[in-house]
Amino acid sequence: MATTDGHAIELGPRHSVELGAAEAMRLLGSVSVGRIVFTLHALPTIRPVNHVLVDGDIVIRTHEGASLTARTRRADSEGVVVAYEADAIDPDTHVGWSVVATGYARLVTDPHELARYQALLRPWVQHTMDYAVRIRPDLLSGIRLTPAVEGPTVLPEGPTRPS
Repeated sequence: MATTDGHAIELGPRHSVELGAAEAMRLLGSVSVGRIVFTLHALPTIRPVNHVLVDGDIVIRTHEGASLTARTRRADSEGVVVAYEADAIDPDTHVGWSVVATGYARLVTDPHELARYQALLRPWVQHTMDYAVRIRPDLLSGIRLTPAVEGPTVLPEGPTRPS
């Protein structure tokens, strides 16, 4: 339930609309924070991080003692499988979007590339962030939550759909 001027308003259902890859990437680039998901001790681990998009890849900064730094350092040339999620959903109206990118994360080792990312991305935490991780999305999906259309549902002509 949302409120406006102290009065409760009943919210109707929301429609979930799949996003195309281009729209999902555009939305991902419109925010600066998301959540990285990786494996730690055989279990999924989630960390909030800020990011920047560079040439279609997601770049985050990290530090020496970080679990993700250690995991990417020990990985083979492909990197470590991760998921990255970002969203913007209004807590009152329950409309917005969510994007998930899944791919391989690699520790950035080139000093010029690392310097570029350090200039583009300012860490939020008071910690020396000497490393960067670059995620190349292999799978990109997203949804947009919109208010459901009021009134009767009109089905396309053709075979009857089961109820």
